[in-house]
Amino acid sequence: MNNEFLERLICSKCGREYSPESNPLMCINKDKGRLDIVYNYSAVSQRLTRDELGRRETRGVWRYWELLPVSKEYAVSLGEGNTPLIKAERLAEKLRTKKLYLKDETRNPSSSFKDRAMTIGVSKAVEMRADTVVTASSGNAAAALAAYAARSGLRCVAFVPEDVAAGKVSQLLLYGARVFRVKQVEEGVDPTVQLMILTHEKLNWYTCPSFGPFNPYQVEGPKTMLYEIVEQLGWRIPDFIFVPTGSGCLITGLWKACMDLKNIGLMDEYPRLVLVQPTGNMPLVDALKRGLSFSEIRPTPYPHSVASGLLDPYPWDGDLALEAVRKTGGAGVAVSDEEIMNAVKMLAGLEGVFAEPSGAAGLAALLRLLDEGVVSPSDESVVLVTGSGLKEPEKIVRLYPETPLIEPSLEEVLKRI
Repeated sequence: MNNEFLERLICSKCGREYSPESNPLMCINKDKGRLDIVYNYSAVSQRLTRDELGRRETRGVWRYWELLPVSKEYAVSLGEGNTPLIKAERLAEKLRTKKLYLKDETRNPSSSFKDRAMTIGVSKAVEMRADTVVTASSGNAAAALAAYAARSGLRCVAFVPEDVAAGKVSQLLLYGARVFRVKQVEEGVDPTVQLMILTHEKLNWYTCPSFGPFNPYQVEGPKTMLYEIVEQLGWRIPDFIFVPTGSGCLITGLWKACMDLKNIGLMDEYPRLVLVQPTGNMPLVDALKRGLSFSEIRPTPYPHSVASGLLDPYPWDGDLALEAVRKTGGAGVAVSDEEIMNAVKMLAGLEGVFAEPSGAAGLAALLRLLDEGVVSPSDESVVLVTGSGLKEPEKIVRLYPETPLIEPSLEEVLKRI
């Protein structure tokens, strides 16, 4: 049984429509169009009101079940969502800005925002009675999928890049996933995605990556991040939201959330969405600066950055990612590895938030736009911290000299300090 508020799914490329009851994963035309989900907003608006949310005890992703594509009776949950919106006072003082918040997604069960996507993706797999879920991922999405697969008793197979971080592989193995590191043999082509599609076509495995064209359900999970931000701000809309971006799935989810809230009367203006990419993989930022359409984008041949979670060779959800920036009056910013690692240190040293490089890219972009005058000191900004530094500790250790080994004496401590 599908959520009663679902109306239909529409392919973003060819416009073909599907009924919710048919539970499609991909368009049968194989045009790599994302199947966008349409809700009965009139009915949702009667149910999902500020008063109702004020009475509702459920927290996290499933708090907003009317705008999710699966019946809540199938919910596979680990307590994801309901992450803190931290008022970053020391960081704001350092940056000479008045209103700065951190949405700390490192608090999710597998330590990244991908848990929001995978609670929905796996719940839908359970509803569809799948037995094997498969993903292509740089690490975080696979770890989240494996966690929820373990929770629900599904078999999980993950195709990851050959240079995947050890911390992310450790999570996958402990959750019981079968993990395959895949060699990059052709520039601009993601071999992990190719293998994922083949297993669906030949073995009927349930595809669940964290980008749109191969599973229309998971992208609905990250929408809840914006719902929470607006609620946590007392229904005030921030001026800017800074969004680390690889495939474009997160900013696509946030844009969908903006449209959801506007359509049910809970939002009358949009925050300006800032799309952030590393300089070693910036096809969407380049498209925004050059005024290109999504169809004109070409994948980065060999993406490279310390922010490994943002190195998707192709921005699968780039159509709505570009629309999100353009329709909200946002911006696209590419940041260097040096800027990203500086942001990692600032988050930890000033606010006690330990982010992986990908998760700190949003702060790096805020620093840039403050310097350029795009963001003013009086603007209210929300920086999304999307993943924990415990995912890639080896990158953090390199920032500092070797930890000293000392004799157990106070004199030596004082001497070194």
